[in-house]
Amino acid sequence: MMPGVFRERYGPWALVTGASDGIGRAFAERLAALGLNLVLVARRADRLEELAQRMEAAHGVRTRVVAADLGTQRALDEIASATADLDVGLLVASAGYGTSGALLSADLDRERDMLDVNCYAVLWQCVVLGRRLVARGRGGIILMSSLVGWEGVPQSAHYAATKAYVQSLAEALRVELKAAGVDVLACAPGPVRSGFAERADMRMGATVPADEVAQAAIRALGRKGTVIPGALSKLLTYSLLPLPRVLRTRILAGVMGGMTKHQG
Repeated sequence: MMPGVFRERYGPWALVTGASDGIGRAFAERLAALGLNLVLVARRADRLEELAQRMEAAHGVRTRVVAADLGTQRALDEIASATADLDVGLLVASAGYGTSGALLSADLDRERDMLDVNCYAVLWQCVVLGRRLVARGRGGIILMSSLVGWEGVPQSAHYAATKAYVQSLAEALRVELKAAGVDVLACAPGPVRSGFAERADMRMGATVPADEVAQAAIRALGRKGTVIPGALSKLLTYSLLPLPRVLRTRILAGVMGGMTKHQG
């Protein structure tokens, strides 16, 4: 899709959550290069301000920064207020994080916060921003799924379950919103080069660059329902998909065991 056509369909403003790092930051940079103004959402105000200034200088776009923790209703209300006067045509819900280790040893407060960020905040954005997109008659929604959302993943059981939720939500919304002119895409990468692994306490080997994920998703929007970005993600996904779910779960138990063995 040519930049001008993309701006017409998904502009003039894009809302990107998780924009201070990793995949969210890569999306922000790609969308600014296409000429979209940006609402940048994440917890770190300093990183958001730096990114906003750089995007304005490099691409001549406008920006608005919302420093907020999406695990709270207050933050979601701030997003609604901060975007009330803007014509937002694209939602990129890339904020999220993971946990790892045996589920029965988990900190329930942290798991509940992850559930709020990965699932409820995504649901809220889809409903609230989705209504606006339907009212304007065009737009797009990109949700971040994962290859771990295809089956249960021991040692990352709850995180994988949140990604299964996102994948299912995106698949259904794509059908519900198509007639209204709103494109919905699930982006399901494998391990990504970002700050995710450190926060989740995992040790990853090969990874997909965050910019490759953003680029693939932007290209797939309006053309596909789910995109699996990067050769590594495709290899990991398609090598497992033909197998029974129970076998896939056992294989991933071994993979996650290697990523979490340092936990003791």
